[in-house]
Amino acid sequence: MKGGISVTAKRRWSGLVIGVLLLVILSMLVPLAFLLGLHNGFHSPNPNGYVPVHPTSVSNGIRVREQYKINASESENNHINDIVEFLAPKFPKNVVKNLTNGANNETTGRNATHDNQHKKGMPVSPHVVLPRLPNMSNTGIAGTVKVTEYIKGGTDENENCELKFGSYCLWRKEHREDMKDSMVKKLKDQLFVARAYYPSIAKLPSQNKLTRDMKQNIQELERVLSESATDVDLPPGIAKKLQKMEATIARAKSFPVECNNVDKKLRQIFDMTEDEANFHMKQSAFLYQLAVQTMPKSFHCLSMRLTVECFKSPSVDMEHSQADKYSDPILHHYVIFSNNVLASSVVINSTVIHARESKNLVFHVLTDGQNYFAMKLWFFRNTFKEAAVRVLNIEQLNLKYRDKATLLHLSLPVEFRVAFHGVDNNPTTHDRTQYISIFSHAQYLLPEIFPSLKKVVVLDDDVVVQKDLSALWNLNMGGKVNGAVQLCSVRLGQLKNYLGDSFEKNSCAWMSGLNIIDLVRWRELDLTETYRRLVRQVSLGEGSTEATALHASLLTFQDQIYALDGAWALSGLGHDYGVDIQAIKKAAVLHYNGNMKPWLELGIPRYRLYWKKFLNQEDRFLSECNVNS
Repeated sequence: MKGGISVTAKRRWSGLVIGVLLLVILSMLVPLAFLLGLHNGFHSPNPNGYVPVHPTSVSNGIRVREQYKINASESENNHINDIVEFLAPKFPKNVVKNLTNGANNETTGRNATHDNQHKKGMPVSPHVVLPRLPNMSNTGIAGTVKVTEYIKGGTDENENCELKFGSYCLWRKEHREDMKDSMVKKLKDQLFVARAYYPSIAKLPSQNKLTRDMKQNIQELERVLSESATDVDLPPGIAKKLQKMEATIARAKSFPVECNNVDKKLRQIFDMTEDEANFHMKQSAFLYQLAVQTMPKSFHCLSMRLTVECFKSPSVDMEHSQADKYSDPILHHYVIFSNNVLASSVVINSTVIHARESKNLVFHVLTDGQNYFAMKLWFFRNTFKEAAVRVLNIEQLNLKYRDKATLLHLSLPVEFRVAFHGVDNNPTTHDRTQYISIFSHAQYLLPEIFPSLKKVVVLDDDVVVQKDLSALWNLNMGGKVNGAVQLCSVRLGQLKNYLGDSFEKNSCAWMSGLNIIDLVRWRELDLTETYRRLVRQVSLGEGSTEATALHASLLTFQDQIYALDGAWALSGLGHDYGVDIQAIKKAAVLHYNGNMKPWLELGIPRYRLYWKKFLNQEDRFLSECNVNS
């Protein structure tokens, strides 16, 4: 008995020694395994199975090994967890809780399966099970998660999203906004679909009732949309009509129809929509041009109020003290052709403010009979230092020309919009647009309108003066008639479609807006008769009236242009958004050539302030007509 006990004890002691040796070997292999990147687990040395380890013999060793693995990988796991937490989307607490529960359930299930396989002696490759986000297709996971409490803009509560990193469904729910006039847009969509299905349903002989219902619903929605553009305009009960249309469309979709018919109808609707878009684009361009050429309502109100006020005080002598200045050739005479009271007032006010001596300035404003009395009263009520202002009705001028009936009407300076490629004709470059301003028919009557004057400065009513212009009167023009700023970005060769081959191709176009005119030299050359003759000649062709005016005007002053320095006038403020601010500050005259005049709402805002600061905004007529707004 004692010998058996001793033998058993020796065997137990031998087992403990073997266990300690195995523990020492494992303690040496574990660091090596971590260095080789095998810390996820050890493969079985036997491909056909594994050697079972009795927990009674090496339980302490297993605990030491697991503790060692936890301590060795703690810092690395913390770093990985920080990265995952940083990159992961922010879910609500209940979502995270459900995700954790689902992951734990899945991990528990896998561990149980793993243990069962161990018990059965099946080979298993040890691996670390990472928690996965639930998939809607997996039925073994603890259900799908509904995301509703943090959704914006009336999200459908029944809509489920697959919870995964970068889910567009979740992003769409979080950033959803209420659609403006959503009901009107939904009605249009339903009408579009119903029109597409109607031809196919109408061909089905057994669906007469459905055909009638679709036709009736289409007509009702067309009538509603013809009267309503926003949700506020929709009649009551529109929700029922929408539901009725949806039910009808659902019934139509349940029948097998030929896809070719639906495709054909959709293409027809697409073509109709494209034609409608082109129509609205052309209509928009027309309305834009109409808005540009139409006098604003507030300006029309101002003209009418001034006219009425003028007739209320007919005894006022508005030219009582300065009549002797109007024909004095020694003074500086400025001529303005305009039917715009405020525009001509800004031109005069800006010129007088920057002039060294205002007593030598005389302004002649030529207008038509409709605006004559409004102009008279305005310039009587508003004084401009010591400058004299004279208003003339061009329709009442007594001129010697026999065909004066064709010329005695107010015609403002003509602007031509020219679009063309650059000089290099590179097709990749965008078309450049320029507005060329030239004299009107009425401006060729200057020598006869002012027979006693020798020199005048002609200002368009869309300019603003920023510096003293008295130096213009001392220019030696070398026998030239018209001193003007040239627009060398437009060469006459680029206008050959309008001018033909009558010009040198490299010559620059000249601009009206600021022009110093030598009337003595004009009379010697009789340029007025030259212009009239050219108009008659060019009118015999098939060209338009605008092309005729451009051709005749440029031909009249051929070789008679004295080029002013570009610092005198800066053009483009009525169409070009890219004019340099520093160039604007240095220019003596700002020319708002183009469609976007500064007195229009269409005017370019950053340039309008240079015009508005010379407007007398304290006048009561401006307030009554709401001009300042």
